[in-house]
Amino acid sequence: MNKVALSASALLMGIAVTAIAQETPAPSLDGGYGLGRTALPEEIAAWDIDVRPDGLGLPVGSGDVWTGEELFVDYCSACHGDFGEAVGRWPVLAGGFGTLEGEDPVKTIGSYWPYLSTVWDYVHRAMPYGSAQSLDDDQVYAIVAYLLYLNEVVEDDFTLSNENFTDVVMPNQDGFFPDDRAEVEFPLFIQDPCMTDCAESVEITMRAAVLDVTPDTAEDDGAAEQPTAVVEEAAAEASGPDPELLAAGQDVFRRCSTCHQIGEGAVNRAGPVLNGIYMATAGTREGFRYSSVMSDAGAGGLVWNDENLSAYLADPRGFLSGNRMAFQGLRSDEEIAAVIAYIRATGAE
Repeated sequence: MNKVALSASALLMGIAVTAIAQETPAPSLDGGYGLGRTALPEEIAAWDIDVRPDGLGLPVGSGDVWTGEELFVDYCSACHGDFGEAVGRWPVLAGGFGTLEGEDPVKTIGSYWPYLSTVWDYVHRAMPYGSAQSLDDDQVYAIVAYLLYLNEVVEDDFTLSNENFTDVVMPNQDGFFPDDRAEVEFPLFIQDPCMTDCAESVEITMRAAVLDVTPDTAEDDGAAEQPTAVVEEAAAEASGPDPELLAAGQDVFRRCSTCHQIGEGAVNRAGPVLNGIYMATAGTREGFRYSSVMSDAGAGGLVWNDENLSAYLADPRGFLSGNRMAFQGLRSDEEIAAVIAYIRATGAE
């Protein structure tokens, strides 16, 4: 049982662990169970990727602003915009200077974040969206250098490296202070509650949905998903795939709706509108800024027929290397067939 658990854990970390049966178990602590073994150095290294404000943990490497711009456009701009201004409700990364004391503060890397290590660590650990930790160290340095440039921290000829990393001072570094809630707030909350002069009645005056405090969903925009009844009606009118197939495709499309809309009233978001995409030339949806890779593919004659759509949905980056779609691909031929049927029926022009 221990050997199976260790192997599964090692696979999750991308490490080939051999001869586990020969490892010496870790010594049992008082009251412990004597299970497991001491972690191998390479296992620890796979998890130990954090970076501290003083630069501890940074790998050797470097990257300049203009290289970072090219990488940012390819890997980040679909959600964050070419200049960190954000697409839709994805996070804004640049600007917002002087807004923190206002009623609507804009918390960006330049206006709010106190340490550059947080930027490097987050880009390295979690980006690009859907393909986390696919960037090499030099690419991370370059993207972070470009983000610094967008926030007017460095000039356009700047190169960020592990050697000058700690020289960069973030604009809001002095805007943070030690947590003093234990001394300031906690005493207020442990006082005896007031039990006199209470209101005679309590009334709900507003709800969160009306206040619009949550991000838009496809249904909020009135576009992305169609009710099951609409799906069934489309199938009947087209005499095409059966309603069960389209309903399955609708369910699969929920994974796509974070970036794409389809149907009446659809608009471009992080990805283009998918109305009329079936049998259309790649990279030609009006009003959407495609990567050069996708535009060139369309200019070269790529058409979204069944064969090409199936291959793309199974492995977007493998089918068209360098395109900006971060989705890792659908799991099965059945899911691909269902979502193509749904796109054809719901996005017909």
